[in-house]
Amino acid sequence: MREVNLYTDGACSGNPGKGGYGAILTFNGHEKVMSEGFILTTNNRMELLAAIVGLEALKEPCKVTLYSDSKYLVDAIKNGWVYGWKKKGWKKADGKKALNPDLWERMLTQLRTHEVELVWLKGHAGHEYNERCDSLAVEAYNSAELKHDEVYEKTV
Repeated sequence: MREVNLYTDGACSGNPGKGGYGAILTFNGHEKVMSEGFILTTNNRMELLAAIVGLEALKEPCKVTLYSDSKYLVDAIKNGWVYGWKKKGWKKADGKKALNPDLWERMLTQLRTHEVELVWLKGHAGHEYNERCDSLAVEAYNSAELKHDEVYEKTV
């Protein structure tokens, strides 16, 4: 299996509000940079989408070290919460609806495809790739070409 690094970040102007994500895949001295902006979304959706898009960009199963400053993303997977939410029909332990099941389903598909190690980074702490991903996310939501987060928009 090829070993790659994936750096991700999501950002919103307001939460909910305009949002974007940035993701950078690195392998063997090469980089693939990805970002998109959305008219109305949430920060957690952008954090998840950054990781999903990065993983979906891989053309074969890989061993991935995924770096994120999102405790929501990292803890939900590392602590197994997402598997419990799915098992309970996308309900949390308290019986309330788990958020973002559409994105979690996509993430679970990627976790079955790739061997993923999650590493939490403190955000805005000077980590080169985290800062770059944050800049990509902000640039994306400030661009003139924003997409609709149709799944989210149907819930509001």
